[in-house]
Amino acid sequence: MTEAVRELDLHGMSVVQARVAVDAALRRADKSVYRIRLIHGYHSGNALQTELRRIYKNHPKVLRLELGLNAGITELVLREYY
Repeated sequence: MTEAVRELDLHGMSVVQARVAVDAALRRADKSVYRIRLIHGYHSGNALQTELRRIYKNHPKVLRLELGLNAGITELVLREYY
C-alpha cells in the first residue's frame, strides 16, 4: 500500500542533494500519491526552502505549491484529492 501524502525529510541536505531526492520522489509517485511534503526546516533551511520553491513551482508534475502551517514545510500538490 502506498501513501497518499509522501514525506521527505531534507534536513542537512544541500540544494543539489535535496533536488535529487525530490526528483526521485516525483518519479516514483504513482496515482495514489497526491502530495509530497518537503520538510526542509526554517532557520537553517531558508536557502533550501527558497531554492526548492523556485525550482518546483513550475515543474510539470506539480499542480501547485502550498506552504505548510509550519514555515519549515513546503507541500508539492500533484493532483487534487477528492
